[in-house]
Amino acid sequence: MTSLYTVVLTTMDSRDAARRIADELLRRRLAACVQILGPIISKYWWKGRIEGAEEYLIFIKSRSDLYNELEVCLREVHPYEVPEIVLLPVKRGFGGYLRWMDSCLRKADESVETTVDRDP
Repeated sequence: MTSLYTVVLTTMDSRDAARRIADELLRRRLAACVQILGPIISKYWWKGRIEGAEEYLIFIKSRSDLYNELEVCLREVHPYEVPEIVLLPVKRGFGGYLRWMDSCLRKADESVETTVDRDP
């Protein structure tokens, strides 16, 4: 069973980069909501060594039919060589919230240009 709604996770190295990416996803209506958490500490394997970094975790609320375009957008604007881009299906959710998401997201075949207010 395929989930219609999704949460996509990614991390990056700065709050400013996280905000820029959030604004771009919202501007393109590929996300209904983007939450930025951090800083967090990440530990990981990179090029044969254990590394660590302070990062910002982003939760992107979207729909599965927008995932391919969302991934392309993230890869275009993401500062990392190999960005974490992980889709988590939403199995269930409050109907009012899911309808709100639909009202914010565009259809997969639509193109939307809009301005974004730059706030916190």
